[in-house]
Amino acid sequence: MRRTVVIEDTLLEDAQRLLGTRGIRDTIEEALREVIRRNRLENLRNSLGTVELGLTSEDLTRLRDAE
Repeated sequence: MRRTVVIEDTLLEDAQRLLGTRGIRDTIEEALREVIRRNRLENLRNSLGTVELGLTSEDLTRLRDAE
């Protein structure tokens, strides 16, 4: 689908640098994928909640040191 958009040059350049993309289309598509991925991760995080492990900070330290 073709679209015509006006994008601030510095914004596009920053996005290309951060995403490691070269072309405008690649940059926009990768940015959209990243937004969707982050949203899905956040939704997953929110739906999972928290888990009580029943460990003290000393237990955690001991387990870390044992590795």
